[in-house]
Amino acid sequence: MYRYTETDRQFVRARAVQYRDQLQRHLAGDLPDDEFRPLRLQNGWYVQRHAPMLRVAVPYGELSSRQLRQLARIAREYDLQPGGAPNTADATRGGFGHFTTRQNLQFNWIALPRSAEVMDLLAEVDMHGIQTSGNCIRNITTDALAGIAPDEVVDPRPYCELLRQWSTLHPEFAFLPRKFKIAVTGALEDRAATDWHDIGLTLRKDAAGAVGFRVAVGGGMGRTPVIASEFRAFVPWQQILTYIEAVVRGYNLYGRRDNLYKARIKILVKAEGQRFIDTVEAEFAALLADPATPLIPQSEFDRVAASFALPPALHSVHEPADEAPPLPAYARWLQRNVQGHRVPGYRAVTLSLKRAGLPPGDVTADQMDGAAALADRFSLGELRVTHDQNLLLPWVRADKLLALWVAARDGGFATPNIGLLTDMIACPGGDLCALANARSIPIAAAITERFDDLDELHDIGDIDLHISGCINSCGHHHSGHIGILGVDKDGSEWYQITVAGADGSRLSGAAAPGKVIGPSFAADEVPDVIEAVIGTYLQARVSGEHFIDTARRLGPLPFRHAADAVRRMTATAAAQ
Repeated sequence: MYRYTETDRQFVRARAVQYRDQLQRHLAGDLPDDEFRPLRLQNGWYVQRHAPMLRVAVPYGELSSRQLRQLARIAREYDLQPGGAPNTADATRGGFGHFTTRQNLQFNWIALPRSAEVMDLLAEVDMHGIQTSGNCIRNITTDALAGIAPDEVVDPRPYCELLRQWSTLHPEFAFLPRKFKIAVTGALEDRAATDWHDIGLTLRKDAAGAVGFRVAVGGGMGRTPVIASEFRAFVPWQQILTYIEAVVRGYNLYGRRDNLYKARIKILVKAEGQRFIDTVEAEFAALLADPATPLIPQSEFDRVAASFALPPALHSVHEPADEAPPLPAYARWLQRNVQGHRVPGYRAVTLSLKRAGLPPGDVTADQMDGAAALADRFSLGELRVTHDQNLLLPWVRADKLLALWVAARDGGFATPNIGLLTDMIACPGGDLCALANARSIPIAAAITERFDDLDELHDIGDIDLHISGCINSCGHHHSGHIGILGVDKDGSEWYQITVAGADGSRLSGAAAPGKVIGPSFAADEVPDVIEAVIGTYLQARVSGEHFIDTARRLGPLPFRHAADAVRRMTATAAAQ
């Protein structure tokens, strides 16, 4: 993973000192709230439904065990509900963190007067919240298997780091019409959902072996789900920052600022089409013609890429012979939680954060410490945050898998459900978020409780279930094979169901928004509706067919009929 230089550290520490001064002036009454608000947002501090929320940047999802232990300390000592009680039903466990779909971590109960202390603690381990909020270029995301995936064409991490350094505090792009998100992948399979982003970058090689990027622009969820359009099939890597600058300049100039809901670049691309592409191309040509325009020099790329060499402690090991696993539970875990690796003798292992008792993506302070210990013991002190709100160990020796399974099971991380129905994505929803129309956490818990039989889950097979508490789509409901969207009806919580959404991965196929299967449902109907949708699939599937394939083959109508049957049964029961 990227190793911070002294210049990087000085920058982050200086930002923490700057924030402390701003906070002190605000608390003293010298900096009014409307002036302090953009300053705290630029450092990742929101004010949510009950308390401030901090979003900590985890650039392209890479974490060290040292960093995770510091996050555990912050959760334990600072993530406290009003009155001092830790944010948990069991006060002995300490506070929580929440891993997001954009590979960041959020805290929901840190008191604002203590926020500068937290910034100092983050800076101690090369972390911060810079540009995790605001109308700027946000955290750059990528494939959690970056650098280790067997199907990888080019390692995207050095390019992600160059993008991060270039975009951080970029003076021209600090106040865009709306937030701006970039995702990068370097593999044959798109595990970063690039076509759902404002800019999606796919690394590829041309016929001569030169490295460049496919550039797609204008993807996004929210009120108007849009799949990104290809602007260029190949941009040489040396020119990629220049091309992105041309795109964002055009957006900064022509993006709407009069309507919050129409301010994203997807609306501009959809409305202007080829005219906007022509604008970007003209700006790109002008920048390239300007001798003052810097391209990425090879020396700078080499400097950054050196931080992503194979870990020094990585030892060559033989690929073990295939043997029948000694225990059925272990075999199931190998099937679901363990993936191949480009280095012979190694595996990538997912630590599931989807289990009964905690919302998807949530981890207690003790669990963070436990995951850090697993990383130290089995993964050279490194972890990754996945797009699906899990943690991944990238450097696990194949001959240590049984020992890791035992340790992960004891720590509560070994649920063999990766890619299955209960490995769901969910935002915090109305329990914590001020923007939410409905709660996500109780819906996720009810579905997890309904589908608690692992044999049944494995029979159902691969399926993506995504839950959002509002139209802002932080739970990515549009891209779920089954999507659940919380809506408000006269002050009550209702839920809209979609089927056949896709994120662009190998299983899902081309990115696409799901189709609504009828009017919204009351909260207590949702588990029954999901069960009816799954039942429709099980009855209609052919041999080897996944849910997404069946849903596309059948279309939404059979699922709507199944959901309507649930509504009729609920109405009949209520009338009796």
